Amino acid sequence: MAKMAMERVLDKARQVAIVGGGPAGLMAAEMLSAAGHAVTVFEAMPTVARKLLMAGKSGLNITHAEDYGNFLHRFGDAEPKLRAALDGFTPGMLRDWAHGLGQETFVGTSGRVFPTVMKASPLLRAWLARLEAQGVTIRTRHRWMGFSGGRLVFVAPEGEVAVEADAVLLALGGASWPRLGSDAAWVPALAAEGVVLNPFKPANCGFDVDWSDVFRQRFAGKALKSVIAISPDGAFQGEFVITKHGIEGSIVYAHSAALRDRLDETGKASLAIDLAPGRAVERLSRDLAKLGRKESLANRMRKAAGLSAVKVGLLREIFPDISTMPDDFVAARIKHAEIPLLRPRPIAEAISSAGGVDWHGLDGNYMLEKLPGIFAAGEMLDWEAPTGGYLLTACFATGKAAAKGMAKWLEGLA
Repeated sequence: MAKMAMERVLDKARQVAIVGGGPAGLMAAEMLSAAGHAVTVFEAMPTVARKLLMAGKSGLNITHAEDYGNFLHRFGDAEPKLRAALDGFTPGMLRDWAHGLGQETFVGTSGRVFPTVMKASPLLRAWLARLEAQGVTIRTRHRWMGFSGGRLVFVAPEGEVAVEADAVLLALGGASWPRLGSDAAWVPALAAEGVVLNPFKPANCGFDVDWSDVFRQRFAGKALKSVIAISPDGAFQGEFVITKHGIEGSIVYAHSAALRDRLDETGKASLAIDLAPGRAVERLSRDLAKLGRKESLANRMRKAAGLSAVKVGLLREIFPDISTMPDDFVAARIKHAEIPLLRPRPIAEAISSAGGVDWHGLDGNYMLEKLPGIFAAGEMLDWEAPTGGYLLTACFATGKAAAKGMAKWLEGLA
């Protein structure tokens, strides 16, 4: 083994080490450096905020502009635990922060908030410039391996490095998108210290479906637009995509937590689809009857219900004998077609993850009770939320809340 280097983080009175260069870690770095602390961010990847940049490729959805009470409810069981952090960095505050970095924002038709330029890179560049001006040091290619004698141990290009700091924030992400750095490789190190961890599960994910070869070959990659999806989580209108494995897309993700948990509990779950929103069963039945049986089923459904080829294909896949059904039965199935699900797609494909550090192991300042002076924030904590800006907002907010907790801890060391 190479000789381990030893160092303190910079040479000032109060040293802060932040492990993880995503939104939570960088927000904490901004807060603590602005307060005059010496902050070093350690990132395992060659560059910071890779998941943020990937999210911004199709338009960086930084938060949501809906009523704040409704916004909070999107976090489900985690709302009480996240409430103080979110109150301290609301969607409005986040937009003001982005404006302070020269990035104007706008509200889309769905209520989602984006930078005017849409991309993540201009915001990240401005943010990193601010951090540099505040004296933050960023060390990339430093992979955290655990603790040794109260010090942080990293594998770096020069070998193993041990770092001593007065306060530490772990902001290492969850278990989704491992190729971007969120690989949950930190789990053994915290488990060894007695930190309670809940198993990771995919969140905002697609699902496997046992499609027939004919359906898969013809419709994989096709989108079902203007549909309503229904599960125990409610009913949401939008679109989703047929894949060679099953289904994915925005309205699938909106139901993924409820469907995943139902599969875990019972081994069975299905997503119900209304293929013709705005049309009642009675109207559909009448319109189908007017066309008679001379035309093909596909033509009848296109003319009477406005169904695309992929929607008709889905009905045939779920109800193989639909062409022989009475018109009222067909109409009922157009309004309620249940897709039986096999399992969630692998967590590496998920947009986010549930599970991680159990909240009972954190105090009110985001400090790990088993490890005084060690704090945690972001997706490595056990919470989940739908897409729509909620995930990113909570990462920023917990990073800021943890920074406040660390500042209190550092004041107590004076």
